[in-house]
Amino acid sequence: MCQYSATNGSASAWHRAHLGMLAGSGAGLLMMEATAVSAEGRISWGDLGLYSDANEHALAGVLEGVREFSAMPIGLQLCHAGRKASSEKPWLGGKLIPADDPHGWQPLGVSAIAMSASEPPPLALDHAGLARVRDDFVASARRAARIGLDALQLHFAHGYLMHQFLSPITNQRSDAYGGSLENRLRFPLEVFAAVRAAWPDKPLGIRVSATDWIEGGWDLPQTVELARQVQSLGCDWIDVSSGGIAHEQKIPVGIGYQLPFAREVRRATGMLTSTVGLITEPKQAEQIIATGDADLVTLARAMLWDPHWPWHAAAELGASVTAPPQYWRSQPHGVRDVFTGWKASARRSGQ
Repeated sequence: MCQYSATNGSASAWHRAHLGMLAGSGAGLLMMEATAVSAEGRISWGDLGLYSDANEHALAGVLEGVREFSAMPIGLQLCHAGRKASSEKPWLGGKLIPADDPHGWQPLGVSAIAMSASEPPPLALDHAGLARVRDDFVASARRAARIGLDALQLHFAHGYLMHQFLSPITNQRSDAYGGSLENRLRFPLEVFAAVRAAWPDKPLGIRVSATDWIEGGWDLPQTVELARQVQSLGCDWIDVSSGGIAHEQKIPVGIGYQLPFAREVRRATGMLTSTVGLITEPKQAEQIIATGDADLVTLARAMLWDPHWPWHAAAELGASVTAPPQYWRSQPHGVRDVFTGWKASARRSGQ
């Protein structure tokens, strides 16, 4: 989840503490927050970025510190916010910041359609702008490779730029990138193919919104077609979420409400599929995997609420988990041993 705690896109001491905490959680993969591929692609002025030498150096330093104590694989979401850019931090209201404000800039979009009637529209990208955005994704992927990240995920969801191309709600272009489904898929697929070429040997996935929750918007059948297309281009997994394109969305939030979308994408394509959304209990997550509804479960808010969620899940489900040895003695009395090597270590230390 976005932390809105970077300085000019560069990771800070907060990221070192935050990622260090999560890297000791025992999860199978730590996926870092949506990270901007350009300064104007940030959601807010506090967004993490990977578009400059300073960004790259700062994040490399954070990762070096985290890896000193954890071997957990670490991935990164690459994102361009599109018309959602130049927003205030959520705890400061989240509103669009005017371009003439010190913390604001001119947002770019697929079409000149504002998020709301009270806001100015974004500047619609021309063909030169599209090439620049594509190249920014590639440059960020190369930076990610240089600092040794283990996986990349392209953010095609939640109303950000790639989703804006996909959805008829936001894409009202009259050129080769608008109109038909084939045309609306064109630019996201071009970006994916370019990043795949720059990131050839490690996992590359996408995050999608399976539906806009708006009549006439992006929907599940179109999501399945996108999945098939990126699969043919070498996509390794797909993380299925929903919503985010516009305020008019009507989302029936409930336990596991997004699971049916992941189940259908997995059934239709056979892709390695991740699901997300109000998955909070270990048995709930275990059932999703056991029944084949998804291959992976992604936890966000649940992990921030309980950074040791995997420890507690391992105890409940009879599994084991990797954790820093400094914490091996933390298990409450009567709880089965969940940490790898705990018994041997305890005997050696006489405790």
